[in-house]
Amino acid sequence: MGKHIILGVGVALLTAAAAPALAADVPGKAMYQASCSACHRIDGVGVKGAFPALAGDPFVVGPKTDAVSRVLNGRGGMPSFKADLSDDQIAAILTYVRSSWGNKASPVKPADVAAVRKGGAPVQARSLQAH
Repeated sequence: MGKHIILGVGVALLTAAAAPALAADVPGKAMYQASCSACHRIDGVGVKGAFPALAGDPFVVGPKTDAVSRVLNGRGGMPSFKADLSDDQIAAILTYVRSSWGNKASPVKPADVAAVRKGGAPVQARSLQAH
């Protein structure tokens, strides 16, 4: 019989073959891939001149309220996701983006998104990029 991995206090058993699928289930990753990667690419490098890179972008790792506002309201060529994504979804996506591809920034909580959605501070323009 194959190797097993015990999670928690013996509650669940997984075969070794199932473990990689679990490890790949990073919160926010699948939602990023579905909602953002067409423009910003799967690896966060963007498309030069069209869609900014998220990997290593000071805006991405800056104040989380700026990033939340940008996702909620859009800007330039970026659409608004206010009506399409919940606070939980936006928080998961931004937490993934802010901690992937070498980015190191604090997580975004659903309460952070809710506060901006209710009228938090608008994002400060920092460049003339599409968004």
